[in-house]
Amino acid sequence: MTATATNTLESINPATGEVVGSVPVTPADEISAIVSKATAAQHEWNALGLEGRLTLMRPIADRLIEVAPKIGRLITSEMGKSTPEAQGEATYGASKFASELVSAFEAFQPEEMSDENTRSILYRDALGVSAAITPWNFPMLMPQQCILPSLMAGNCVIFKPSEETPLVGQAYADVLNEFLPENVLQIVHGADDQGKALVASDINLVAFTGSREVGSKILTACGPELKRVVLELGGKDALIVLEDADIDAAASFAVQNSFRNSGQVCVSTERIYVDESIADDFETLVIEKTKDWKQGDPTDETVKIGPMVSSMQRDIVLAQLEQALKDGAVLRCGGETKDNYIEPTVLTGCSHDMQIMHDETFGPICCIQRFENDAQAVILANETPYGLGGAVYGETQHAMNVARKLTPGMVGINKGCGGSEGTPWVGACQSGYGYHSGRDGHRQFTQVRVVSIPIHEMKPNY
Repeated sequence: MTATATNTLESINPATGEVVGSVPVTPADEISAIVSKATAAQHEWNALGLEGRLTLMRPIADRLIEVAPKIGRLITSEMGKSTPEAQGEATYGASKFASELVSAFEAFQPEEMSDENTRSILYRDALGVSAAITPWNFPMLMPQQCILPSLMAGNCVIFKPSEETPLVGQAYADVLNEFLPENVLQIVHGADDQGKALVASDINLVAFTGSREVGSKILTACGPELKRVVLELGGKDALIVLEDADIDAAASFAVQNSFRNSGQVCVSTERIYVDESIADDFETLVIEKTKDWKQGDPTDETVKIGPMVSSMQRDIVLAQLEQALKDGAVLRCGGETKDNYIEPTVLTGCSHDMQIMHDETFGPICCIQRFENDAQAVILANETPYGLGGAVYGETQHAMNVARKLTPGMVGINKGCGGSEGTPWVGACQSGYGYHSGRDGHRQFTQVRVVSIPIHEMKPNY
């Protein structure tokens, strides 16, 4: 991303350095007027009711499916995601739009409760105007998870995509706006100035996905007016490999979840703790499987891993790698760099004395540390302010017993941390404040109101 003197935002292909396209930067002093338009549009949008909004938004699903291949190619161009992964993101997001609409529709239905004296109805109403501030690593899926339930609830939305992927954000908003009334969904382009102005404006909700540091600032800024805040923040996910694990399966997961999207995933495996009794075999398998990952031009469908999104992100990862090697980590494979590319890298001999085992890396570095027993593994895994996801590999009940002692919001047993259909995407500790997705996540975008009616005893008339 570069901002030009003509107030346009140029999107740069991280694989080639070429300009992919540009969008106009939204002047920060115009954001208040944009919010006013949303506020004016929100009354009629909300008045459509759940049924009306469902009917109006349903055709969006088919249109997204039509344009998904184009959006997938744009994801590859803007952020360097490999073609299979980029197409997978776009296709998956499009295919889920219809079912997520229905999920939100059902989540927002009134509920009735009663006792011997009172009949109460719980309504889930719109909050008003929400801001969706989303990241570059999943530039279609992350916006959809914030925008779809907010719109379905009857809110109007101001959408600020990452300055690294403005073209994908614009393409997604353009599809929705083919069907939505004017000013129900508006887009703001820019970086910090635009984000700060949006958070400070007269909105009712901020849904943000990004770093812990920025999330903390948003929470502080929203505090004085008690604005609703939903934050999905960074992670430092741990994988625990127990002595009774299927070592081959655990190694395959370790490699896949460390290197997919060049490690630029909030639930990437950033720390691996392996029982010392199986560590030699596990490390050997991880190294062998890492060498099978082809790196190169992300438009090549045989390539698994492309470049980092930017030179800035590359430099953050390289600084951590360099310091880890100085602190005694052993480089077992990878480590070479060229332009924005970092080879998939495996480090062994890691310890909690190293910065790389504490700070979020967000890059293709696989860090392995050995443990002596389950209790030590739990202590090491929980020794972090983060708490997004995690995984435990081992005999199912054994792994379950360990998992229940961990602090993240989501833990997978012999799999990644993602839950079944309908479960929320939820971070704990400093990785989340509120949550999204599924019935419970959708409801974060509403205001609960309780209307109660007295129940009178009906006495017979003799």
